[in-house]
Amino acid sequence: VCLFSGVRSDEFSILRTPQSVVFRDGSWPIPGDRIPDVAALSMGFSVEEDLPWPGLAVGDLFHRPRATVLVTVKGVDKLTLPVKGISYPIENAVPFSLDSVANAIHNLFSEETPVVLQLAPSEERVYMVGKANSVFEDLSVTLRQLRNRLFQDNSILSSLPLNSLSRNNEVDLLFLSELQVLHDIASLLSRHKHLAKDHSPDLYSLELSGLEEVGKRYGEDSQQFKDASQILVDSLQKFADDMYNLYSGNAVVEVVAVKTFNSPLPRKTRSILQSSQSESDNPYNLAYPYNYNYSVIFNIILWMMIGLALAVIVISYNLWNMDPGYDSIIYRMTNQKIRMD
Repeated sequence: VCLFSGVRSDEFSILRTPQSVVFRDGSWPIPGDRIPDVAALSMGFSVEEDLPWPGLAVGDLFHRPRATVLVTVKGVDKLTLPVKGISYPIENAVPFSLDSVANAIHNLFSEETPVVLQLAPSEERVYMVGKANSVFEDLSVTLRQLRNRLFQDNSILSSLPLNSLSRNNEVDLLFLSELQVLHDIASLLSRHKHLAKDHSPDLYSLELSGLEEVGKRYGEDSQQFKDASQILVDSLQKFADDMYNLYSGNAVVEVVAVKTFNSPLPRKTRSILQSSQSESDNPYNLAYPYNYNYSVIFNIILWMMIGLALAVIVISYNLWNMDPGYDSIIYRMTNQKIRMD
């Protein structure tokens, strides 16, 4: 029996998950634009649109993971991952972001300042909020900082088997610098273990494109690309194990392997044309369907009107049956002669 299984391009893989989050083993395709919804539902947040995807089960509603780690690897044709992980094919791989999940964390846990880190080293794009500003303030984010970090004494160059990769090539250094970022995130978080034990959930979103540049530079059939792929797999597995252990087994670690992202513009253009066509074919001028807040607003207005109606009925009944001689303050404060008149 083989110890490893190949992962096809455009796949959504689950490396580590706690017992409270259940992913079913199957080959159900997941739409590329719904991957953020899978991350939100696994953390216990609600989504605007239902997700009819059988890969994610309900799980334990009272114990949600304290962290979600999503690593996106671009330019990958085949990635060899351990068989203990679960993989699903991605249908229509379009660019996505976890901004909706980050906003949900900010809205629900704003006072506890959770850790939110979104990083793309090759593009020098970083987004840190909450306690991440103090934890990862020494994290290298620019290309110059990443290159200088590689040539320090405690870098990964002293422990990784480079094989056919070179320290003098810019493309190889870019790929290795992304692996250095993975190592530094786990290392910095290990110095602040108390952050992994609080009640607020944390979010890590990383985008790696160094392997894609290696494939463009040497070709996907080259020895450099094969060595880089194996180094990346080992680094991802070690990073997943480190993050899982730092959160005491209560973290979800996911990997998205995408060869190339499909442009969502043609699909949106077709949607706009279809909506305009449906409006022209609507002779009754029907309104738009109500959103998910309709029931809440309807109940608020309904019970408020019922309460006001009952209050008007009770007040009117008491005023109609009021005795002026005893209940009215006017007759109490005047003398007997005025009342007789």
